[in-house]
Amino acid sequence: MRTDFPDEGQLVASLVAGDRKAFEMLYRRLNAPMVRMCMGLIRNRATAEEVVQDTWVAVLRSIGGFEGRSSLSGWIFAILVNKARTRAQRDGRTISFDGDGDDDSLSAAFDGRGRWKNMPDLWDEMTAERIIAGRSVMEHVNAAIDALPAAQRSVLILRSQQGMEATEVARVLEISEGNVRVLLHRARLAVRKALDALA
Repeated sequence: MRTDFPDEGQLVASLVAGDRKAFEMLYRRLNAPMVRMCMGLIRNRATAEEVVQDTWVAVLRSIGGFEGRSSLSGWIFAILVNKARTRAQRDGRTISFDGDGDDDSLSAAFDGRGRWKNMPDLWDEMTAERIIAGRSVMEHVNAAIDALPAAQRSVLILRSQQGMEATEVARVLEISEGNVRVLLHRARLAVRKALDALA
């Protein structure tokens, strides 16, 4: 987990002891990505925020049982995914993390290490004039991420934004590591296409 936290063991001990500052630090770091990921699963902001709040309550109630078999953020996101699935089931929807989307050009955009073969044109040509003209790259990236299918969005958030390893993402989402790689690849390709379309 990419964070400014002290040692994770100390953070957990502080949370178990009821340290409000430790919880506030954790909340500030994870709440926005949790809502964002849940929005991709639930597709309703109010419901997503409710599921995230339920997740925080569950975290506080069961932090004493955290055994450290995964990272703290991995444990929290696993609780979130389970609560989102339960809520979706209750509301008569399903959440699938199976590979979705079909794109024949997956390998065309990235090398074997998951890096761009060629940077998107917009990134190469980003100038002050473009920024001044109102073309905020981050706004477009965020819009592209928000438009991703739930599975791709979840993997992208957990891998790229939360810095989780593929094995931990696979555990959290209950999918294979191979599926994690495919979904991440598709998500990155979709974001790239969205940016290329701006050029």
